[in-house]
Amino acid sequence: MSCWVQGIIGWERGNILWECGVVSCMRVSAAMAGIVLFGAVTGSAQVTSVTCDQTLTAPLHARSLLAIESRPAGLEIVGTDDEKIHITCDARNGDETNVGRIRLRFSPNATGGKLKIEGEHLRHGNGPQIRIEVPKRTSLMVRMFAGEVKAEQVSGDKDIEVGAGQITISNHNWDYRSVEASVGIGQVNAPMYDANKGGFFRSVSKSAQGGEYRLHAHVTTGQIDLKGTRTAPGSAPKSD
Repeated sequence: MSCWVQGIIGWERGNILWECGVVSCMRVSAAMAGIVLFGAVTGSAQVTSVTCDQTLTAPLHARSLLAIESRPAGLEIVGTDDEKIHITCDARNGDETNVGRIRLRFSPNATGGKLKIEGEHLRHGNGPQIRIEVPKRTSLMVRMFAGEVKAEQVSGDKDIEVGAGQITISNHNWDYRSVEASVGIGQVNAPMYDANKGGFFRSVSKSAQGGEYRLHAHVTTGQIDLKGTRTAPGSAPKSD
């Protein structure tokens, strides 16, 4: 017995190439069952979960997308030359018991991975400082109710939202084709665009030809600081 199927045979400029043909239904069923079983086994085996008083290290390739969902904290996301994610925690105000009550969970996926930071909401000022090292070329998506997010020398798309707190994004080479930074109440500082805006519903919206990345940053109540030097048209960008 045979059946008509369509299969993926490769990629071309981001597009999937397909091939149609007649193959054995039994062979197709067996292959699909094997793929599903392999995905289930490897998917569950790769999840890394530790408390914040331990170090978390896992593979993460350059040009991946890292999604972060965090309880209130101070997040410092730093670009490095290593193709891995490496996370360490530092207690604030000398309270070492705080970090042990927070859990880090990293789940790899087809596009990169998801980091979930969970734990009880501690009294104000006693949240941990969490350092997250990633490959320099990594796209970021961050969601956090309250706290501070710093992204330093990470080249890639960014989609960062904080309810109450501060976002700081620093790049030697400010290579963004689209920038949207806004606050409900607070301040937006973007000296590369000669912008310094404070008050209610303030925003900076810019686009540039030749830029490579997109940036979206929003704080409901707080401050956004954008730091970097724009690359002049036709000039070579600085190395990160």
